[in-house]
Formats: sequence, structure tokens, C-alpha cells
Amino acid sequence: MAKGWQVNSLRRWALGSLRQWHWISSAVCLVAMLGFAITGVTLNHASWIPATPTVVTVEAAVPESVLASLQAVDRDSQRVPAELRRWLISEKQVYLPPVRSLEWSKEELYLAMPQPGADAWLSVDLASGNLLYERTDRGWVAYFNDLHKGRDTGLAWIVFIDVFAVACVVFSISGLLLLQRQTRQRPSTWPAVALGLLIPALILVLFVH
Repeated sequence: MAKGWQVNSLRRWALGSLRQWHWISSAVCLVAMLGFAITGVTLNHASWIPATPTVVTVEAAVPESVLASLQAVDRDSQRVPAELRRWLISEKQVYLPPVRSLEWSKEELYLAMPQPGADAWLSVDLASGNLLYERTDRGWVAYFNDLHKGRDTGLAWIVFIDVFAVACVVFSISGLLLLQRQTRQRPSTWPAVALGLLIPALILVLFVH
């Protein structure tokens, strides 16, 4: 009798834990899953969504003091020279991130700045001080599409996507285990699960070449 009571108590605890895992993982996934679902549609039908990129171009000659600081900077450093950043912000309203992979040559400083939904680059002639900056913004749809792909998003977003993917796995597996407990009351459970596997498999075999 006591053994049966312990087994029932263990089952109730397992069921309660399973439900907790399911609802917590669903809460963690909710907003991100909606976002990834919507951007999945926009990625599949990108040609249907009109987009007019906005291009900003800045051509200027940097002051002699800024040029001198560029010529004297350590070429192994990955930090964007502070004098150049301050001058661009105050005079041209152009923001440069403090840390980027700089490309140095004897004649030129080049800085690539790809980001979600946009691309930017800057070059400075180290002899003449001529600066050229260009930024292309492809709009909000492109921004969220790039977030979906993890393109040019940086380490923090990549880690978030990994955590989100694990939460989705927990959500799916806990949901499957909860479905298993409903099979007696709902005989259509396993046919519905099988259909969810069969439909994409048939599409892959018959239509994807």
C-alpha cells in the first residue's frame, strides 16, 4: 500500500515538473518564436517586399591633428583611434564603434562595419587625409531578417539564439511527453504527431531537388 502511494506521489511530482518545464520554456520562447516565425515568412518571400536602400556618403579631409594621430597609432591595435571617432561624431554625425577589425596598409586605413540590415565602411588616405565613409541601410525588414540568420550580430546575439534553441528543444520534448500522457483520452495524438513528420518529409522527397 505504501509502495503504491510512493509510486503515485512520484508520478504526480514528475507530471508537475514536466508541466513546469513546458510552461517555463514556452514563456522564454514566446516572443522570440513569434519573431523567428514572422521573419521566416519574410525571408521566404523577400521578393514580395519592396525595399529601397538608403545610402549615406561622407567625403571629407580629416584635420592635420587627427591625421597625425592616425599616422602614429599602433598598427596592431584593434581599437578605432579615439581622435578620429570624436571628430567624426562632432563634425559629421558619424558614429564609429570603439572596437573593430582595422585593416592597415602603408597608404590607407580601412574599416568595415557590417551590421544587421545595413553595411558601412570607411577609408582614410594616410598621406592626404582624404576620408570616405559610406553606409547602406536596407530597412527594418532586412534588419530583422539578419537577426533571424544571426548575420553580423555579434557574440551576445549568437549566444541568445543558442539559448533560445535549447529552450525550444525543452519546450518540444516536454510537450511530446505531455502528449504521451493524453494518448488514452485522445487517440488522434500519435497520428497528428506522425503527420507533422510525414508532411515535411514528403515535401522534401517530392518537391525539393
